Amino acid sequence: MNQPNSGTLAVPGARIYYEVRGTGPFLLLIGGGNSDAAVYKRLASVLADGHRVITYDPRGNSRSVLDGPPVDQSVEEHADDAYRLIEHLAGPHERVCVFGSCSGGLIALELTIRHPDRIRLTVAHEPPVLSILPDAGRHLALLDDVCRTYRSEGMAPALVKLQALHGGRPAPALPEVHNNTDFFLTHFVQPFTRFVPDPTALEEVAHKVVWAGGHASRGDLVHRPALVLAARVGRELELFPGGHVGYARYPADFAERLVEVLTAASGAADRPHGTTGGRL
Repeated sequence: MNQPNSGTLAVPGARIYYEVRGTGPFLLLIGGGNSDAAVYKRLASVLADGHRVITYDPRGNSRSVLDGPPVDQSVEEHADDAYRLIEHLAGPHERVCVFGSCSGGLIALELTIRHPDRIRLTVAHEPPVLSILPDAGRHLALLDDVCRTYRSEGMAPALVKLQALHGGRPAPALPEVHNNTDFFLTHFVQPFTRFVPDPTALEEVAHKVVWAGGHASRGDLVHRPALVLAARVGRELELFPGGHVGYARYPADFAERLVEVLTAASGAADRPHGTTGGRL
């Protein structure tokens, strides 16, 4: 298994812990929710056979400590963190590929909108853009209730209500260095699930974005926004092994599929904007 080199990067308001594995084309993996770099450990080790793979703990999670007290998080600030990592670790003119799952997909999309010249291709795996769904009000109200329940009754009943995102099943257990669930429920869920990428800006970079989801999560709420967004630009959703966290359960198969998708989509991403169809 490829052993990582690790480091920290000072950014406004935090210090970001990161790991680097392998050599080759730069590939940034962005985790979601309460995840840290450990969630991609097995996937990154496989991908490192042909890529320089960067994983990290998002600010406020595990080893990426905040400079001050915890505050509500924003997708924009997290996208700035990802960009600073790219600037710190990539070559000065190197365009990079990005994979982001769940809220990591939101970060990847905002990163691509803000810095299109730095991004070669982004794979957005089940980003929870719930506000674009026709029944968004019901889902956002549920998440508000999850957060209220956590504050008044504790973690266990809150996580039971959160199962609605995953077809009524418990959220899969994932590897993490520290338990970040408190930070996730207190400062992450509400601002991230209300975030919507700017439609006009997203249209401008649509040729750089691959919309993705899990085979096993096709009936789940977390899968639906990617379907809607892909349809708006006339694209098919690319399916990956497993469900919402297939990258953790089936790392070898997931890595093979990711390399396949990156290879196939690179040609379209390199064509001048406007040569692919579809509008948001």
